[in-house]
Amino acid sequence: MSEQKPAKARALFASKLGMIAAAAGSAVGLGNIWRFPSQTASDGGALFLLVYIACILLFGLPLMIAEFIIGRAAKANASGAFAKLAPRKEGWHFLGGLGVLASFLILGFYFVVGGWTLEYIIDSATGALMSVEGGEHGFSDHFVSFTQNTWRQWGMASIFIVLTAFFVISGVKKGIETSAKFMMPLLFVLLIVLAVRSLMLPGSFVGVEFLFKPNLDTLHPTIFLDAIGQAFFSLSLGMGIMITYGSYFQKNSNLTKTATQVALLDSLVAVLAGLIIFPSAFALSTLPVAEIQAVLQKGGAGLVFMTIPELFKSLPFSSLWSFCFFVFLGIAALTSMISLMEVVTVFMHEEFKLSRSVATIIVTVLLLALSWGCSYSGVFFDRLDYLTAKIFLPLGGLFVSFFVGWRLDKAIVYKELSNEGTIKIGTGVLRAYRFILRFIAPAAIIIIFIYGLLS
Repeated sequence: MSEQKPAKARALFASKLGMIAAAAGSAVGLGNIWRFPSQTASDGGALFLLVYIACILLFGLPLMIAEFIIGRAAKANASGAFAKLAPRKEGWHFLGGLGVLASFLILGFYFVVGGWTLEYIIDSATGALMSVEGGEHGFSDHFVSFTQNTWRQWGMASIFIVLTAFFVISGVKKGIETSAKFMMPLLFVLLIVLAVRSLMLPGSFVGVEFLFKPNLDTLHPTIFLDAIGQAFFSLSLGMGIMITYGSYFQKNSNLTKTATQVALLDSLVAVLAGLIIFPSAFALSTLPVAEIQAVLQKGGAGLVFMTIPELFKSLPFSSLWSFCFFVFLGIAALTSMISLMEVVTVFMHEEFKLSRSVATIIVTVLLLALSWGCSYSGVFFDRLDYLTAKIFLPLGGLFVSFFVGWRLDKAIVYKELSNEGTIKIGTGVLRAYRFILRFIAPAAIIIIFIYGLLS
C-alpha cells in the first residue's frame, strides 16, 4: 500500500512587519483618499473625525479581531473557514461565500478606478494633465473625455489587473508580504511629503482648523451613522479579507495588538489625506468657504480627478506634485486590490482544488470581463458599488458579529485572543468583548444597513 502524501503546510506571513503591512495595506485604499475627506466635509470637519475615531474603537476593532479569530482558528479561505468551525448543514459557509462574492464584485469597478489613476500618472509624467486649461470645465471635460473612451479605460484597468495578478500568483510571502513591505513605507513617504507641501501653502491653516477644531454647531443625528459606515468601509470589514489574512497569521501573533496597529495606520492615512486635501483646497481656491465645502462634499471622481488637479495647477512644479499624488493614490489602490484578489483566488485554490497559478489566471480572466462591463456602462459600475457598499458589506459584518458572538465556542475565542493562554486576558474583558459582538455591534450595523437602503 502506498503512503498517503502529507498535506502541504499552509503559507504564513514570515514576519510581524510583513503581517501588519499586508493587513494595513488591505485597509488603506481609495476610501481613505476620497470617501473620508468628502464624508468629513459633509459632516462638518473635526467633529466627524472625533466620532469616526470613536466608532473605530467601539465597533471597527472588535469586528476586525473577530475576523482574525475566524481566519486563524480555521486556517482556511473565507468560505472554508466557516465550514471548518461550524457544520455545513448550518449554512455559515455561505456567509464566507458572501464575502468572496463581495470582494470579486468590488474588484470589478475598483480596477476601473485604478485604471483612471494609472492614466493620470502617465498624464502627470508627460505634462499633459497640467496643460489642460483650468476653469469651470477644463479638468471635468478632460476626465469625461477619458472615461467615455471605453477601450482606453478598460486597457488601463487591464494593466492594473495584470499587475495585481502578478503579486497574487507569487504567493503569500513572495507576493503579498514582500509587496506590502515595500509599498506601505513608500505610501507613507509620499503622504508625508504631500501633506507637508500642503501645510506650507499660505492660508492652509483654515483647512487645518476645519479638520481639527470641533464645532458643535455641525452636530446632527446622521453623523454617527456616517462615521460607523466609514469605519467599516475603511477597515475592509465584511469582505473576507481579514479572515483570509488572519489564516496566514503565526500562532504567536497577538490578534488584538495587530488589529489595533492596523486600525491606527488606516486612520493615520485618512487623517494625512485630509491634511493634503483640506489645507490645499482652502489655500488655493478663490471660492468662499461654504462653496469649498460643497465641492469637497461631492467626493469620488469629482474630488480626486477634477478638483485636485485644478488645485495642483496653481502650484510651482505642478506636474511633479500631481505625479506624486496619483502615484500615492495608485499604491493605495494596488495594496487593496491585492488583498481583494487574494480573497477570491485562495477561495478558488482551496475549494476547487486548483493550483494557485491556475486559480489566479481564472480569476484574472473573470475580472477582465467584469471590468469591461464597468468600463462600458457607468450604470453597471454604480450598481456594483451600491450593491457591495450598502448591502453586502453591512450584512457580512453583521453575520460575522453574530457568528463569533453567539455561535463560535467561547473556548476558541479565548484561545485565539490569548494565544493559547500565553497572553493574560481577564474573564471580564472576554465577557465585554462578546457583549459588544452580541448586542452593540449588530445594533449599529442594522442601523447602518437600514439607513443605507433608505438614503
